[in-house]
Amino acid sequence: MRHRVAGKKLARSRSHRKALFRNLISALILHGEVKTTESKAKATRRLFDRLITKGKSGTLHARRIVAAFLNNKQAVHKLVDEIAPKFKDRPGGFTRMIRLGRRRGDDAMMVKLELIEKPEPKKKVVVKKTEKPKKPAKGGKKDEKNKGNQSK
Repeated sequence: MRHRVAGKKLARSRSHRKALFRNLISALILHGEVKTTESKAKATRRLFDRLITKGKSGTLHARRIVAAFLNNKQAVHKLVDEIAPKFKDRPGGFTRMIRLGRRRGDDAMMVKLELIEKPEPKKKVVVKKTEKPKKPAKGGKKDEKNKGNQSK
C-alpha cells in the first residue's frame, strides 16, 4: 500500500527526476507551453503550482527559493516579474493540459502543458540598416584583360 507516499517515481533516480522537473518547468516558463507525456505533465504541474505561489509575493526571499530550484536566471526573472503577477488573484490551477493523442513508438499519451494566461511575447524592434551602394563585380575587369590573351 502506498499510504502517504506522494508523487510519481517515473522510473528514474531522485537526481534524474529532479533534473527532469527542473528542465520541464524552465521550458514551460520560458516558452509558455511544453509537449510531454501525461504522467510527466501531471507531476510537473504540482511543482510548478508551488513555484508560482512562491513567486506571487515577489520578495527577495521568494526569488531565492525559486532560484534554488530552477538554476536558470532567465526563468526566475520571468516567473517572478511577469508570470506570477498575472496569477495574483487566482488561488491555483495555473496550467492546463491538452491531450494530443498517443505517441507512435510506445503508445504513451502525449499532452501539451501550457499556462492558463500566457505572457505576451516581447515585440522585436526591427532597425533598418542603410543600404550601401553595391560595388561593381570584379569579374568585369578581368574579362577585359583576358580578351587580349584569348587570341593567342
